[in-house]
Amino acid sequence: MLTEILINVPATDGPEPAVNYGLSLAKAFGAHATGVSFGLESIIAPAYFGAIPGGIIAQIRREAEESAKSAADGFMKAAQGEGVEADARPIVATIDRALDSFGRLARLYDLTVVGQPNPDRPGPQSDFLEAALFESGRAVLVVPYIQKKPMELNRVMIAWDGGRAASRALAEARPLLAKAKQVEVLVVETGKPDSGQIPAADLARHLARHKLKVELRRVLASSKQEIDETILNEVSNAGIDLVVMGGYGHSRLREFVLGGTTRSIIESMTAPVLMAH
Repeated sequence: MLTEILINVPATDGPEPAVNYGLSLAKAFGAHATGVSFGLESIIAPAYFGAIPGGIIAQIRREAEESAKSAADGFMKAAQGEGVEADARPIVATIDRALDSFGRLARLYDLTVVGQPNPDRPGPQSDFLEAALFESGRAVLVVPYIQKKPMELNRVMIAWDGGRAASRALAEARPLLAKAKQVEVLVVETGKPDSGQIPAADLARHLARHKLKVELRRVLASSKQEIDETILNEVSNAGIDLVVMGGYGHSRLREFVLGGTTRSIIESMTAPVLMAH
């Protein structure tokens, strides 16, 4: 059951699809929604402290505080409009501290909702997404920046490769799967299966025993490079409302590095994607 949902609220002007989707998700489950908005402070090297007037530094912080508070106020107004129980946390921090705080905070929630990075609106969205994915130990639901509809679960697809990350995503997605009208297990085959991974047929039987309506599909891709394209085509062709898949990659010296397929899906997704690492 989803009881608490964390939503990343960007400090930007205009409607945020991830916020609207996250609130519709909270409403559907009767969950409490927490919106966290970060006002980002500039990082000033110690060597320049003496050269920058204190008034300018104070002004930068005030602007960051106002930005975070404005985003938090907008979130609360949207939550009230949807009839969702909610609270908001405006936080002022440098980008490094903000990412660390977001990853740690996400550990305390059943699900974290973030927006897909929009290339037409540059910002730190990809950093917050990766921080939650790699540092929280919980699921992250990524909402496309073109998303218009509230949450729908008519047809959910599990992109299954039999690995640990996919299994983690499956476990985290249980509450959503329970509300799905149809679950499709998609396996993209590129060669001989790994004997150490869970076969798709076994997964389909497992889900069916949980009273889920399951369809198993196998699609052949000529190379590993075509896996992401195959998944995206299936999402489009089958009218998928939600994708469940493992999020691959690692963190290194505070730099988050996504795997190839994971990065491609995030960049080109047209339906919400629930990932776990």
